[in-house]
Amino acid sequence: MQVADLIRGMEYTLLQGTLDTEVIEVENDSRLVQPGYLFFCIPGSARDGHEFANEVVKKGAAVLVVEHPVDVEGSVTVIQVPSCRYAMGILSSVFYGEPSKKLTVIGITGTKGKTTTAYMIHSMLEQTGHHTGLIGTIEVLDGIHRIPANNTTPESLALQRILRDMVENGLDSVVMEVSSQGLMLNRVAGVDFDYGIFTNLSEDHIGANEHASFEEYRMWKSKLFQLCKVGIFNMDDDNCEAVMEGHTCQVVTYGMQSEADYRASDWKLQNEDGHLGIEYQLSGKVEGRLLVNIPGKFSIYNSLSAVAVAHEMQVPMESIKQVLATIKVRGRVELIPISDAFTLLIDYAHNAVSLESILETLREYQPGRLVCVFGCGGNRSKTRRYEMGEVSGRLADLTIITSDNPRFEEPEAIIQDIVTGISKTNGTHIEISDRKEAFRYAIMHARPGDVIVLAGKGHEDYQEIKGVKYHMDERELIQQVLEEEDVSKICGYNNRYFA
Repeated sequence: MQVADLIRGMEYTLLQGTLDTEVIEVENDSRLVQPGYLFFCIPGSARDGHEFANEVVKKGAAVLVVEHPVDVEGSVTVIQVPSCRYAMGILSSVFYGEPSKKLTVIGITGTKGKTTTAYMIHSMLEQTGHHTGLIGTIEVLDGIHRIPANNTTPESLALQRILRDMVENGLDSVVMEVSSQGLMLNRVAGVDFDYGIFTNLSEDHIGANEHASFEEYRMWKSKLFQLCKVGIFNMDDDNCEAVMEGHTCQVVTYGMQSEADYRASDWKLQNEDGHLGIEYQLSGKVEGRLLVNIPGKFSIYNSLSAVAVAHEMQVPMESIKQVLATIKVRGRVELIPISDAFTLLIDYAHNAVSLESILETLREYQPGRLVCVFGCGGNRSKTRRYEMGEVSGRLADLTIITSDNPRFEEPEAIIQDIVTGISKTNGTHIEISDRKEAFRYAIMHARPGDVIVLAGKGHEDYQEIKGVKYHMDERELIQQVLEEEDVSKICGYNNRYFA
C-alpha cells in the first residue's frame, strides 16, 4: 500500500520523500523494523521513538511518521503529523483494511464492572449464533487463540492487528473494555464503535503518569460517546450526566429509575447451598424475571447493561436469561463450589475501594462469618496496605493475612504493614505468609454459613517474587488442598467444581 492511500484525509506535512512510497508493514517497535516498513516515532514516558529514527532507517524503513523533524540519511519518506499516537491508530486501521467496520464493535468504559459486563455480552452473543471476540483485562479471544492480556486496551497498532485477525477468523462482533488511558492515549483511534457502555465512575487512576484529577479522568471516559453510534448509560450513577456531556450518539439508559429504558425493580438476594446470586424484575423495552449467578447489587447494573446491548442486537430473552443464570467470570466474585455449608469465592479486589465493595456486598448476605484472605503487592505504596488492612479489619469477622506478589520485598514485612492497618480496628486476624497454607486454614476451619473470599489475585495465575513470575493458580492451590486433606473433615463438603 502506498503512503498516499494510508494518509488520505489526514492532516500532515511531507518533510521529505514521496507519497508513492510503498509500505509493506507498519510498526512502532524499532527492534522489529524490516525493509519496506513504516515506523511510528511515538513519544513515550521512558523513551522517545524519534531517537530511533536513524536506527530504523539503517534497517530499511521506507517511511517515518514523526511529530517533529528528524535528521535522517537516505531517501526515506518522512511524514509529520500533529500526533503520532492518533496517526498510528488511523493509519494502522487503514493498512489492515479497516477491520472494525467489518465487525459490530461494543466498547465498555467505567471504573468497575467492565470485565464482568464484557463476558456477559460475549456469552449472550455466542449463545445466539454470533461469532464474537473479546478484548479485555483478562485476555483476548480472537476466534482461534486465547491470549493473556497485558493492557486493558492494547496499543492501537496491536489493537488493529487483533481486529484484523478477528475478521480473518470469521468473527462478526467484538466486545472490548475501553480504559481511560486507552482513550487518552488514542489507543482506540480508528476503531468504529457501534455501541458504547458507561458502567459507573469513582475515583481511580488519578496520580503520576495517569490522570491529574477526577474531572480529567471523567472527561476521557466520556470520549467514548463521541465515537460510538449508540451509547448505553447507567443513569443511576451520579456522574452519568457529566459523562453524557458532548455525546454524539443515540442514547439508551438503564438503572432502577422509572424513566430508564431498561430498569430493574423488586430485587432479592439469593443464597442457597453456599451459592450466592441476585434476582430482579426487568421492565421497560423488554420484560422478565432475571436471576444473575453473581452476588451483589452491582450485578444488577452489570447485567442490565448487557441486557440492553443484547436486546438491541435482537438476542432472544430466553438466551439472555440462560446466560445470566449460569454466568461465571474468572476472578470476578468467582464461586468455587466445594461445600453446601459455606461459600468460597475468588475475587480480584486488590485495593481498599474494591475490597470494601466486595466485603460490603457479601455482608448483605448475612454470613455466619465473613472471612477475608488477602495480601498486598510489594514495591507499591504502603498506604494501600494500611487501607486494605483497616477495611478488612472493619468488615470481616476474620482476616487471614498472606502473601500476594511480594516482588522485591519480604512477604513478612508487607504483612506487618497490613497488620498496622488492622490494628486500628477490633478485627480478628492471623498471619500465614504461604498463600496455599492460608487457603488450607480457611477451608479446614470453615463453619456452616461462612463466606470466604480469597482476594487480590483474581484471574492472575502467577506470583511475582524477586523479578520472576512463578506459576500459581488459586484454583489449583484449592484443588491441592482438597487432595492432601481428609475431605470428610471439611464442613459440608460437596465438591461441584473439581469433581
